[in-house]
Amino acid sequence: MTAQEVEVDGRRLRREQNREAVIDALLALFGEGNYSPSAAEIAERAGISARSLFRYFDDVDDLNRAAIERQLATIGPLRDPGVGADAPTTAKIDALVASRVRMHEAAGGAARAARACAHRHPVIAAQLEDARRYLRRQIIRLFEPEAGDQPALLAVLDALCSFETYELLRHGNGLSTARTEAALVEAMTALLQPEETR
Repeated sequence: MTAQEVEVDGRRLRREQNREAVIDALLALFGEGNYSPSAAEIAERAGISARSLFRYFDDVDDLNRAAIERQLATIGPLRDPGVGADAPTTAKIDALVASRVRMHEAAGGAARAARACAHRHPVIAAQLEDARRYLRRQIIRLFEPEAGDQPALLAVLDALCSFETYELLRHGNGLSTARTEAALVEAMTALLQPEETR
């Protein structure tokens, strides 16, 4: 490897490290409740100059999209409850609620930020809708056997397991993670288990 190739590789590595530091900084700010940080705040947290911030991203939309994509990739494995539609209803409820609680806790700040700025950023709005669609299909796939010809029941289950409901229980009502999980299991059980089995 020539000295010039080493220098080019070094620059490429520094660029990638700085880009990742900017995403880390933005996600950290989201986690602290700052959903619209200034370029100066992001740059300061990342340890770079504000002037150089947009060497790594086209604009704020591009930066937000990259941060939310990173968060979605991180929580991706948490979306799988590990059960199929043929599992017992109670096992499906327990597994789905546990996976949603893990996912919502991990998504936290980025999920709040995405919802806060989606109306201004079509790319983020599309990412949110894709995620919602995936989670809705998951509910339908798992609980269609119990719901039968009651599509409204599946819609209620989807709403019950959403990030928005989780936020209301955890932060609006101050429930602990464990109590929130128990409340969701209880509500889903009441909706899905026939009277005679309760």
